[in-house]
Amino acid sequence: MTDYLIANARIVNEGQRREADVLIRKGRIEKIAPAIDAPSDVEVIDAEGRFLLPGMIDDQVHFREPGLTAKADLASESRAAVAGGITSFMDMPNVKPPTIDNDSMAAKHELARGRCAANFGFHFGATNDNIEDIKQLDTRLAAGVKIFMGASTGKMLVDDDTALEQIFEHSPLTVLTHCEDTPMIEANAARARDLYGDDVPMSEHPIIRSREACYASSSKAIDLARRHGTRLHILHITTADELELFERGAIGNKQITAEACIHHLFFEDTDYAARGTLIKCNPAIKTHADREALLKALAEDRIDVLATDHAPHLFEEKDNPYFDAPAGLPLVQHALVSLLDHVSAGHFSLEQLVTKAAHNPADLFGVAERGYIREGYWADLVLVDMDGQTVVDNEPVLAKCGWTPFAGHTFQSRIMSTFVSGQLAYHGGKLSQGCIGQALTYDRERGR
Repeated sequence: MTDYLIANARIVNEGQRREADVLIRKGRIEKIAPAIDAPSDVEVIDAEGRFLLPGMIDDQVHFREPGLTAKADLASESRAAVAGGITSFMDMPNVKPPTIDNDSMAAKHELARGRCAANFGFHFGATNDNIEDIKQLDTRLAAGVKIFMGASTGKMLVDDDTALEQIFEHSPLTVLTHCEDTPMIEANAARARDLYGDDVPMSEHPIIRSREACYASSSKAIDLARRHGTRLHILHITTADELELFERGAIGNKQITAEACIHHLFFEDTDYAARGTLIKCNPAIKTHADREALLKALAEDRIDVLATDHAPHLFEEKDNPYFDAPAGLPLVQHALVSLLDHVSAGHFSLEQLVTKAAHNPADLFGVAERGYIREGYWADLVLVDMDGQTVVDNEPVLAKCGWTPFAGHTFQSRIMSTFVSGQLAYHGGKLSQGCIGQALTYDRERGR
């Protein structure tokens, strides 16, 4: 393994900025100091005053393996992730077969080992009838327990109230929820069919997957968590209405936390006219006012985590009428540059971005020795140029599906280098084919 000295960096970490060098040996951060003399056996990378951040920990991706590998796989999507400044990911359980018992969880780890460019973790899936599996899950292998409280991609909807009560009561790990009320959505879809037949316009998507459906389900999850004392993390909040359900403040003081995803911060309902089903996702992208409310909530520390919900489908699958087009977007490759543009626009600070994209996911799930720039920690780092540009159309799309919802856009920042467990995974616009990520390990005493 090559050792590195990152010189002349502007480190953003734990709410502070400092100018320093970082020495990496055997995959870990050995030393952080204002000036480090370069040992003869290390490779020097001159940051030239650019910002050095902890790598993004994306707690919500769908890399489609096993069973759906025509769309994506662990190898392809993890390479797109490191090009986007993501050094660790946590994959969702709605694959084929679904990750709903210890055997399927162990099998997924075997699929990932030696093939992922980023560090990897996996969430365990809840169903209406696997409460005994949840009670017996191997907490060394699982990051959290995912509940689809609204039907989305796959068939893992948990809609039995008794099952929900048991899951919230007995889950040994943080519960993550996709919150939409399916009966409300089905009623809205039936009304849309009555009005339009099968030719439903994409503009109906946020009406079918309505704000009321989101609020009703999020409220129900919060009620369950409060009654059972469950550590709850609600994924991909999309409405201003839901934000009133969450408190401001540091994550360490919260039982219930909230997450926003990059596409809900970037797009709004007026974009359906041009991008159509390519930006169809669940929960739906909603209004300009909702997008502005999400950005404000991030600045207020009402939203705690930033993630992607990367969920690729083939272009020919998306190129279908409304009801036939699947929901989900490929997002990891442009995750961090998208968020950095919000920093440049003044929506939230660079320190807040680091907290919500790296520190808080590490703390929430108890990820051991990652998520911070600290001596002794694994060197999961990303060097960014806030004055660079990323012209989306000038670079290859690394996601296996081969398309991006950001086509035609130019981001006002650029990923220069990504380190994964001390390996230079991405540098100068090129991937390192030899980078191998590690399985995430968990410090459950540290986790919330």
